[in-house]
Amino acid sequence: MAFQLMRYIEPDFSLQIFADAPDARLAPAPKDGVAPDNYHGTTIYPEYFKVDGRWLLAEQSRMDCVAALRDGRVEVVEFRNLKAGDRVFVGRSEDASEGIYVHADCFRHAETARRDLFAFRQGRSRETAFSRDYDQLYDLLRHERDHGNILWVMGPACAFDHDSRRAFSRLIEQGYVHALLAGNALATHDLEGAWLGTALGQDIYTQRSQPMGHYNHLDTLNRIRGYGSIEAFIEAEHIDNGIIHSCVKHGVPFVLAGSIRDDGPMPGIYGDVYAAQDAMRACVRRATTVICMASTLHTIATGNMTPAYRVMPGGDIRPVYFYCVDISEFTVNKLADRGSLSARGIVTNCQDFIVNVCKGVCADR
Repeated sequence: MAFQLMRYIEPDFSLQIFADAPDARLAPAPKDGVAPDNYHGTTIYPEYFKVDGRWLLAEQSRMDCVAALRDGRVEVVEFRNLKAGDRVFVGRSEDASEGIYVHADCFRHAETARRDLFAFRQGRSRETAFSRDYDQLYDLLRHERDHGNILWVMGPACAFDHDSRRAFSRLIEQGYVHALLAGNALATHDLEGAWLGTALGQDIYTQRSQPMGHYNHLDTLNRIRGYGSIEAFIEAEHIDNGIIHSCVKHGVPFVLAGSIRDDGPMPGIYGDVYAAQDAMRACVRRATTVICMASTLHTIATGNMTPAYRVMPGGDIRPVYFYCVDISEFTVNKLADRGSLSARGIVTNCQDFIVNVCKGVCADR
């Protein structure tokens, strides 16, 4: 059977609760970066606001922000991006009684419709069987390669293994990666692996520590800084393998967000956390499937930016699929606790996950 997206069910605005609802109230932002009292805080779900008798959908949403009416459209805005005088929606109810409706029950799926109220093993843990999750993910990725936008979020552990680096490069080559979010560490260890064959001084295949290997990542950073850019380093040092090399070669955009603990860092790292957030959200706005691996920090940050839905260019509304892959059950279940309709956790080693996914979707191409 061909892969099918979950179907979006629009609210029935002919119902009395919507017809009788007042227009949503608006209040001006008192100054830059400050919302008016009783502002409406947004969620991950589709939200509708009644304006001049019409219900308008916030098309680009994210949780923990505010909704403002700009040029006749509902824009979801971070507090820091509010401007004095912005007309902000106010009201804390979500049931249409104040002209604001949060549409949480918006997608239909046969499996969720027949789920028992009481059942064992509904969480995601090291005891969970993930065989079917992998099969469903393979089908999803094949669909998204041609019809969607696949965003990957990676921690440094993804670059510690020879096979996982090679597998992810194949995924890039075959069109399964449309953008990458990571930090200084992922890029550093991946480029160290490409240049010196190590990650944090350990051979990326044998895992044997090399003499004075603890200098390798610093030497890599220093060499890249000397060239002035990642791209110049790749060209001058004839780098021909790895995650970052494949992104550069195939024109896949990547955002490397800095951290307070960064060494170096290499050129191209976002040192301003809010500039990094803006760059990450620009990628999230295009994503229809998000896969986060081995980075609690970047996973939760990306999760907070990702709504449960995406309005496509033709106006169709579809789900955003969100996967969290980590060896830690805490990280996996932290994302599920967001309440996303499509958040799925897989408890496993990220290197094994990448290799399995590559085998699952690249074997026939």
